[in-house]
Amino acid sequence: MPSGKEIRNKIKSVENTRKITKAMEMVAASKMRKAQERMRAARPYGEKIRRVAANLSHAIAEYKHPFLIARQPVKKVGLILVTSDKGLCGGLNANLLRLAVTRMKEWEAQGVAIQVTAIGNKGFSFMQRAGAEIVSHAIGMGDTPHLEKLIGPVMVQLDAFIKGDIDELYLGNTRFINTMKQEPVLEQLLPLSGDAVGSAGSHKWDYVYEPDAKEVIDDLLIRYVEALIYQAVAENMASEQSARMVAMKSASDNAKTVIGDLKLIYNKARQAAITKELSEIVGGAAAV
Repeated sequence: MPSGKEIRNKIKSVENTRKITKAMEMVAASKMRKAQERMRAARPYGEKIRRVAANLSHAIAEYKHPFLIARQPVKKVGLILVTSDKGLCGGLNANLLRLAVTRMKEWEAQGVAIQVTAIGNKGFSFMQRAGAEIVSHAIGMGDTPHLEKLIGPVMVQLDAFIKGDIDELYLGNTRFINTMKQEPVLEQLLPLSGDAVGSAGSHKWDYVYEPDAKEVIDDLLIRYVEALIYQAVAENMASEQSARMVAMKSASDNAKTVIGDLKLIYNKARQAAITKELSEIVGGAAAV
């Protein structure tokens, strides 16, 4: 059995760890509320631009944007992977990366090449270790997503799609469902399918374009894709803080249990030492 001093040191060490995890839990809870507010604030714009894009895709017959044209056969795909910059958030990144690797193996089995854009340090580091072809990346996003930081890396993939270097573009991120549940998703971003753009409804819409239809639609569909990616990053950040809060709470609870067990062992060791001393005193008195 370890000595009383060793057990006291262990108890002190675990108590210090518990203070850190408790503080991180409180910080994550505060950041989670702000991240959820940002995520909800971005939704109305995303929904509106989705509706306009749906109307445009159904209304225009004479001009078809490259983002709406499916290509066969698929020789190369692009993947935009949104992960967190920091760890200590449970299985959040691991679940998404596992899903991404499964899909990448399927593409490789079909003879399809892959190029990756990594948003977030965890995904970037993982893809480097995996030996993937990384064409662009964005790390150090902070707690607030900034579109100007995202546009550069994302435009590399959009330009590659327009040029025909890639035939499909996918977006992988963690979707925020609630505080306790976050779901990894990998969805096709380009070409825009009817499901992605949405339905225009029973009415056929048309617009008056200034200066011309091509210029307006080209700009709008790029804004639409940017809105989808911004929404994905905002949801990923809300998921990250929620997952971190839950993970740190679990760590704090485990530390509390360990402290309780160590105190019990310490008390038993102390009682055994006292009993031994009393036995020696009694034995010595009897010998006299």
